[in-house]
Amino acid sequence: MTDSIMSKAATMEIPINSNGDTGTLPEDDSLEQAAKLQWSLDEKVGSSRGTRDLQQVMVSGPNLNETSIVSGGYGGTAEGIIPTSSIKELRMKARRSSSPAICHIESQSHKHQGSNMHHSSSSSSMTAEETTRGVAVEKLETVKKWGLNTYKCTKQMISERFGRGSRTVDLELEAQIEVLRDTKRKYENVLRLARALTNHFYNMVQTQHALGDTFADLSQKSPELRDEFGYNAETQKLLCKNGETLLGAINFFVSSINTLVNKTMEDTLMTIKMYENARLEFDAYRSDLEELSMGPRDAVAMARIEAAQQQYQVHKEKYERLRSDVAIKLKFLEENKVKVMHKQLLLFHNAISAYFAGNQQQLEQTLKQFNIKLKPPGDDKPSWLEEQ
Repeated sequence: MTDSIMSKAATMEIPINSNGDTGTLPEDDSLEQAAKLQWSLDEKVGSSRGTRDLQQVMVSGPNLNETSIVSGGYGGTAEGIIPTSSIKELRMKARRSSSPAICHIESQSHKHQGSNMHHSSSSSSMTAEETTRGVAVEKLETVKKWGLNTYKCTKQMISERFGRGSRTVDLELEAQIEVLRDTKRKYENVLRLARALTNHFYNMVQTQHALGDTFADLSQKSPELRDEFGYNAETQKLLCKNGETLLGAINFFVSSINTLVNKTMEDTLMTIKMYENARLEFDAYRSDLEELSMGPRDAVAMARIEAAQQQYQVHKEKYERLRSDVAIKLKFLEENKVKVMHKQLLLFHNAISAYFAGNQQQLEQTLKQFNIKLKPPGDDKPSWLEEQ
């Protein structure tokens, strides 16, 4: 009986269900089966031999960790047998390859992508920041140069005004510039007076026109004075017509003088102003170079002297270029002024003489000589081109 019990213990199987599947016993149920087996053996044998045999069975019996799950019945073939140790290894592998590991791998991938995106965005932000910084540095350098140049020029101007500083003078050119400024002032006075004459004469012509209309109306309403009113009406109309012709000549004269004074002369004076500013800068950097040359001759001072020499050379070339431009413009301005004024003064003289001499034919011939076209009556509104 004891042998049969031991043989049963040695061939202990895990029970299967009716479908041939293995039971759903947990992994630690093998110990409970062993305890039940021990209790049944104690109850049936009840002797010390049975106890020793039971201990022998517990010692030499099958290892529960190596128990196999059999899909077939007892004594079947080895096919379909899965060792319990293999099941544990599969469980451990499944736990290792579970979703937390996968999530960890995915999180690492997202972290890598995020780092790439952060690197690209940081690179673009760094590029924009460097561009902005470069523009700011360039503006700062421009303001710095402007401030230094303004300081030097102001210092030079104050020194010249108080007689402590020297200035570069071109006597011939300065004399021509002074003549031009005086000529411009006188021509501006001529222009002002010519405009005043035009306004007054225009009002006189308008008065003559109204007076002629009144005489003509009275000639129709006063039979006893019809001839007298008629003569005066015709005279005023003739004077009004000649006055409009003279106004055309005077307006042409005013327009030409205005162009000469406010455009041609003004353009030359703007060049002269640039020349004077260049002269002031040249003298300022020249004085700066002279002061540095009189100082010590160490390494720092030599570097400053070299930089001052370069700036002096740049402003010297600018000064000489503008001086040449001013000389050329003054020459052409003088030639243009003589040509324009010769024509306009001749026009003004002939027109005024013909008008006050009552020579209508000579007055009209004067306008044709200078290619002056009068506007038709009632065409006082300027064209769209003149309004621009």
